[in-house]
Amino acid sequence: MGKTTAEKIFDAHLVNEPFPGTKVLRLDAVLCHEITTPIAIDDLIRRGKDRVFDTTKIKAVIDHVTPSKDTKTATQAKILRDWARRHDIKDFFDVGANGVCHALFPERGFIRPGYTVIMGDSHTCTHGAFGAFAAGVGTTDLEVGILKGVCAFRQPKTIKFNVTGALPKGVYAKDVILHIIGKIGVNGATDRVMEFHGSTIDDMSMESRMTLCNMAIEAGGTSGICQPDMTTVDYLWPFIKDDFAGREAALADYSQWRADADAEYDQVIEIDVTILQPTVTFGYKPDQVKTVTEMAGAPLDQIYIGSCTNGRIEDLRIAAQILKGHKLAPNVRGILSPATPAIFKSAAKEGLIDIFMEAGFCVTNPTCGACLGMSNGVLANDEVCASTTNRNFMGRMGKGGMVHLMSPATAAASAIEGKIADPRKYL
Repeated sequence: MGKTTAEKIFDAHLVNEPFPGTKVLRLDAVLCHEITTPIAIDDLIRRGKDRVFDTTKIKAVIDHVTPSKDTKTATQAKILRDWARRHDIKDFFDVGANGVCHALFPERGFIRPGYTVIMGDSHTCTHGAFGAFAAGVGTTDLEVGILKGVCAFRQPKTIKFNVTGALPKGVYAKDVILHIIGKIGVNGATDRVMEFHGSTIDDMSMESRMTLCNMAIEAGGTSGICQPDMTTVDYLWPFIKDDFAGREAALADYSQWRADADAEYDQVIEIDVTILQPTVTFGYKPDQVKTVTEMAGAPLDQIYIGSCTNGRIEDLRIAAQILKGHKLAPNVRGILSPATPAIFKSAAKEGLIDIFMEAGFCVTNPTCGACLGMSNGVLANDEVCASTTNRNFMGRMGKGGMVHLMSPATAAASAIEGKIADPRKYL
């Protein structure tokens, strides 16, 4: 019997199995940011275990509140900064060099097919876009990862999503994953890997695949995984070109992590994207979705474009295409946060930043702040935001605030009209 991608990765990284079904895996990367890692650092210090297993496999960034907004967030940043310096962690990204973790780390070539990756952040599943097993973990698992370079998992079953068809005008990866979550529910993939296949995925860029995998957790998924292919190789080529004789050789090596044709799945779910419309959330759970036609006209106060879900250059290009020559409606404010300095620089070079600013957007430095209601776009009570982020929980972007999740295209159209609007009329 063949194996899924996750099964292949588990087999290749298995250190031991202390209890039936509990597998201790060797880690290829331990990712850290200033919100969850300082708790682990302080506990390791208290236990007399202020050590790291491998300075080259730990990547750290200050990204959630940057620059710090108060003494508390400055202290969190300082703990991570001092720890990174103390252990000579080369890949530490401080203010000025930092970006949203799940955009910055792939952009730097830190994630490869077949990798095992953990972070104290639920959206670590983003990195499965490269054919890796990537999962968010709690403080204890993060501490063990930092100290020993291993992590224990119950091997998850896998759901195969066969996504086929050409995306209609105005429909993007964000719409696809919102549709899937709406179809299976927020618990539909609990303790499961969501493995994405099909012609639609094959045609997606790495940016789109990251958007897809980023929200696997919103369906309860442990990780989202795409199959490594030439698109993966092309994205990674600047970082791997010295490791392979050519791109075909890299593809041959990475193909070992592709699921076997006769792999066994917990479920197989077929998705035909040709019937999809732009999709928007309406309540306080990511599975509460409607088409933009059903949601059109819903009132808004703020438009937010950014985050680890949709703050990449592809997303900015899509939104700018719609915004060009238009102004923000007078009843809304707009905020753009490119996800990394490199994305910001590319957007500036291409004239995208000018388009956003001429439309009336506030353009901020790369940060996660608004997404979780900490800085750079917090909502007031009863305010409503059209957002390209990943969570619409009650108060997610500010106490008493409401979030409608949508694609950058739908957010841009909504900015122009000052209410939820269909992007297709602007394309």
